[in-house]
Amino acid sequence: MSGRLALLAALIVAAAGTVSAQGAGAFARMGMGARSLAMPSQVADRSGYASPYLNPALAPFAPAQGVELTAGRLAYDRSWNAVQVSAPLRPRSGFAGGVVHGGVDNIDGRDASGYPTDGQNEDGTLRADEYAFFAAFGTQFSERVSAGVGLRLYRNELFEGTRAPTAIGIAIGTTVQASDRLAIGLSVDDLFARYEWSSTGSVTASATDYFPTRIRGGAAYTVGDRGEGRPRVTVAAEAELVVQPLETRRPDGVEVIGTSASETSTTLDVTLADVLGRAGAEVWITDGFAARLGIDRVGAGEAGELRPSAGFGVEQRVGELDLRVDYTAVVEPFGSALMHMATVRLGL
Repeated sequence: MSGRLALLAALIVAAAGTVSAQGAGAFARMGMGARSLAMPSQVADRSGYASPYLNPALAPFAPAQGVELTAGRLAYDRSWNAVQVSAPLRPRSGFAGGVVHGGVDNIDGRDASGYPTDGQNEDGTLRADEYAFFAAFGTQFSERVSAGVGLRLYRNELFEGTRAPTAIGIAIGTTVQASDRLAIGLSVDDLFARYEWSSTGSVTASATDYFPTRIRGGAAYTVGDRGEGRPRVTVAAEAELVVQPLETRRPDGVEVIGTSASETSTTLDVTLADVLGRAGAEVWITDGFAARLGIDRVGAGEAGELRPSAGFGVEQRVGELDLRVDYTAVVEPFGSALMHMATVRLGL
């Protein structure tokens, strides 16, 4: 049990690192779909291709009912996949919902003495799985202004001996069509979300892990028309303020009572903040093929922390269905690995 408590403590400590990269629910901040990785600045993208998961105010712009399936190939035994369904609610509203899964497999569990622990896998290793169930609703108050609200339910299944915590987060957002070509957007994610950790067994421990609150504002500029109001070129950028509340302890000294001594400390509530930027562009070279480029984590720190990406999208009518396939390759920070993400969307 002591080894598991040590792992739990390490995870909590990791959350206190760089706000943009750490914190509870990091898997849920990767985006939604391959397009959102190749073009990571979609808070103001009213084209109908951006997911309401990224800003619930985008829900009214879904072109039709659709289902999206996304799978990612990541290094270091990580996995990421998602399912999303979306539908317009005519004449001015829209809805989207689904689930996102992130996991890490083949974790080498050790106790305090360095001996292997029993794991869930046949080879004795551990795995961690995290889920985000979400729903988003948005409506247009006018042709130029939309707003929406989203709800996310998180669940973290770490390992046997730790109760799987759940968290509820609220998202709100708005978009404004400032001109025929320029749209701006604002979204606030994961309000009030936090994990309450506790272990079971002969030794118990507890901790609170707060989700970062993300405030994102951006703009999208479109050029050209492919028909049905769809732009030929979209250039977008956004800035993000990440606020992370934490509890920390400040050592105050040693208190001596009789023949025993104990360390005293004070619990402090602190708030960390980080500002990031991202930008991306999409060009439909033909009516059925798009090329995309993007850059994420601008301002995260060293230049090596940048996350460039490139991808493409293909659209094709198949019988009564609109088929779209998106693919993106992302260079992870410091060139540590190459992430591949693919999305298949069926529009009804």
